Amino acid sequence: MKIVLASNNPGKLKELRAMLAPLGLELIAQGELGIPEAAEPFHTFVENALAKARHAAELSGLPALADDAGLCVDAFGGLPGVDTAYYATQFGYEKGDANNVRALLEQMQGLSNRRAAMVSTLVAVRSAQDPEPLIAVGRVVGEIAPAPVGSNGFGFDPVMFLPEFGQTFAQLPVEVKNANSHRGRAVQTMVELLRERWLAAP
Repeated sequence: MKIVLASNNPGKLKELRAMLAPLGLELIAQGELGIPEAAEPFHTFVENALAKARHAAELSGLPALADDAGLCVDAFGGLPGVDTAYYATQFGYEKGDANNVRALLEQMQGLSNRRAAMVSTLVAVRSAQDPEPLIAVGRVVGEIAPAPVGSNGFGFDPVMFLPEFGQTFAQLPVEVKNANSHRGRAVQTMVELLRERWLAAP
């Protein structure tokens, strides 16, 4: 089965392809089909992921999978949330992972509450009008490290410190990260949903 990934993020594509490989699904990036990014006007991950999945399904005629993920910082009332990718632009920096990390560390200077969660919401639809989208949520709680550590991963991985591992996401081997990350947890749930709802033999 071919499924369009409603994202042009190479990091997400690589992770999701690896995690969905056991199902024998072929994941195609929407950019390969000339599909533009969907609008993401909503304030929740699930609404934005659903909008992206429906958009990709409508323009491709194929089932679609979308991921909306972000960092939710306790001290900021859960923000940046759905605006995680553009976080740095609020503070005069250009969009980009390194600038996002820099802006976050600047804004957290002097704060004792460094608790944060990485959240991933996956939505899959069989068609643009699918009345029963598959929804899977993964969440990992950790702390924002005082400085970036590690070179694996992307986004806020270098400053997302996980007490149970004593390391940041960016320090973990890829296999360990994929098995324990917010996206990894969401994919594990999504794989079960896909097996049960879409791939089960009649």
